[in-house]
Amino acid sequence: MTIPVRHDPSRISFASDNYAGAHPEVLAALAAANGGHQSAYGADAYTSALPEVFAPLFGDGIEVYPVWNGTGANVVGLMSLTDRWSGVICSDVAHINTDECAAPERVGGLKLMTVPTEHGKLTPELVAREARGFDDEHRAKPEVLSLTQSTELGAVYTVDEVKALADYAHGLGMSVHMDGARIANAAAALDVPVRAFTRDAGVDVLSFGGTKNGMVFGEAIVVLNPERVRGVLYLRKLATQLSSKTRFVSAQLEAMVADDLWLRSAAHANAMATRLAAGVADIDGVEITAPVDANAVFVRLPRTVVDAVQPHFPFYLWDESDPHRPVARWMCSFDLTEDDVDAFADAVRSAAS
Repeated sequence: MTIPVRHDPSRISFASDNYAGAHPEVLAALAAANGGHQSAYGADAYTSALPEVFAPLFGDGIEVYPVWNGTGANVVGLMSLTDRWSGVICSDVAHINTDECAAPERVGGLKLMTVPTEHGKLTPELVAREARGFDDEHRAKPEVLSLTQSTELGAVYTVDEVKALADYAHGLGMSVHMDGARIANAAAALDVPVRAFTRDAGVDVLSFGGTKNGMVFGEAIVVLNPERVRGVLYLRKLATQLSSKTRFVSAQLEAMVADDLWLRSAAHANAMATRLAAGVADIDGVEITAPVDANAVFVRLPRTVVDAVQPHFPFYLWDESDPHRPVARWMCSFDLTEDDVDAFADAVRSAAS
């Protein structure tokens, strides 16, 4: 039986990098892993190899746990670092706070202690607002600092910024978690080894993203400091994040890391965002509102432009507090071409004229 194509493959979107399909190299890896039988629930050859596969990125002595999705990676990673009375300090716009349907609270049993930020970036001074009351039985004990790299507003933490935050948190006895749903975009933007702004900078547990960067499904919890965690194997199962055929997540992760596919794909997405920002920068009524550090472009634009362009090139509105000039988020994915980006910019320009 041939499955019908139920969508228009020529239609592109700037709504989310999740909208993109799978990278051909990832699909080839899935096909290669499909032959024969392998042990289930992570006891397969592909999953067993992951620490060795990821070692060139993060060094030896790490642990790698494949999971279904980014929410699962974040929740299980945070649970492994915390107690039942723990609090997690994060940005007010962190994905764990705004887009995970209270999973950290309901599944992880955690208290999120949010701090208002500019472009989603925390500083030690901002963290200090909630990093208090460690011996106060009447409030959750701050035990984890969670950073998002790159942030929900497209900004990227530098190596020094991550290190300053990790040093501050560790000095208070806290652990450091990094939501790396777009870790590849950050690495491509910084143009430094990913270890420099993760393990070497003091990050203890990393959610390593893959789906937004060309995988069909799946992410990984990368434990960079095993001394900080406990019970990841059990927590992953408890949180319904252990797939029976784990080899198909692990094979995709290996395909991403091998030959730097993860970095190549992210660098291309970043370049498309830079091109898009340049293509609309001189349009009257269009204002870029956040740094274009990675693969996101945030713009304030007239509602008339939104209404004219959105049906043809889908994108999300981030802030509609001004209904006449909302802020839109334009995300660029690994499979966009320069022609795709130029066509979108031309559509915006035409609608604004």
